[in-house]
Amino acid sequence: MVEIRVGYSHTHLMKGVILAGGKGTRLYPLTKVTNKHLLPVYNKPMIYYPIETLTGAGIADILIVSGRGHAGHFLELLESGKDFGARFSFAVQEEAGGIAQALALAEDFADGGKIAVMLGDNILEDDIGPAARAFEAQTRGARIFLKEVENPRSYGVAEIDGEKIRHIEEKPQEPKSNLAVAGIYLYDEHVFEIVRNLKPSARGELEITDVNNVYIERGEMYYELLKGWWGDGGESFESLLEASMLAARKEKKR
Repeated sequence: MVEIRVGYSHTHLMKGVILAGGKGTRLYPLTKVTNKHLLPVYNKPMIYYPIETLTGAGIADILIVSGRGHAGHFLELLESGKDFGARFSFAVQEEAGGIAQALALAEDFADGGKIAVMLGDNILEDDIGPAARAFEAQTRGARIFLKEVENPRSYGVAEIDGEKIRHIEEKPQEPKSNLAVAGIYLYDEHVFEIVRNLKPSARGELEITDVNNVYIERGEMYYELLKGWWGDGGESFESLLEASMLAARKEKKR
């Protein structure tokens, strides 16, 4: 792991982690010379949106985890975080080993506290501040965000029973609901022990769905339903365009 800390300071508040690695092959050739999280979504780089989601919830200490090759671009673009009212640290995932593997790089940064983890290509309208405060009040466990979608087969899908989640299935052929798991997760300090005990999936990666299912098996997983728009800007050219159009509409309403 390579780590750079810029304007870093310890706080007692929950910290944030934005995962911005991966090769972005689904957006090739746009990603031939840059990281997908640096692509424009209307008038801002994609990674600005998750940063604004976290800072809008009062989470100001943020670790950006990127892959090899473009780490310097993130540092040059984002600098210390001062322009966002935040403090940024940077870490490099040496190889593409899955979301959970990238998350493991944040253990020292988390410093034994709770963390909010967001995928760098996820864009959402909702204010997650109330959910973050509810999570701070939890003694232990995790909290995830679900969104009703038309094509659940493309996502991790949650089967719920009242206020409890029974199970999450990754890209199921026969989804048990239309509730997709959005790319934002709130975890207690036990998440790193869970990641250490994971076994790689069939595609050789440490999967975040497996992390979430451990919390579900422990009876320690809670969820929030997203009401506003949610999209994965890095999923396809269509989703990137859709995210840009939504951002344009929102900007014009201001």
